[in-house]
Amino acid sequence: MAMTANEIEKLIKDAFPDATVSITPLADDNDHYAAMVTSAAFKGKTRVQQHQMVYDALKGRMGGVLHALSLQTAAKD
Repeated sequence: MAMTANEIEKLIKDAFPDATVSITPLADDNDHYAAMVTSAAFKGKTRVQQHQMVYDALKGRMGGVLHALSLQTAAKD
């Protein structure tokens, strides 16, 4: 089973209500996406910590239901 871009965005926005989220499909299979997530919650966190926070927001779907996610994150000012 695959995930839609809207499902990914909803999970991220649920975890980070202030986030600006942009999801781009990398293939027409609902399994490969690129995401840009900007949130104040990332302030003071390393890039690795920011990515871990997003993976946590996906509630275990990364590597299972969601096969590939090219992730970029940034802290809001």
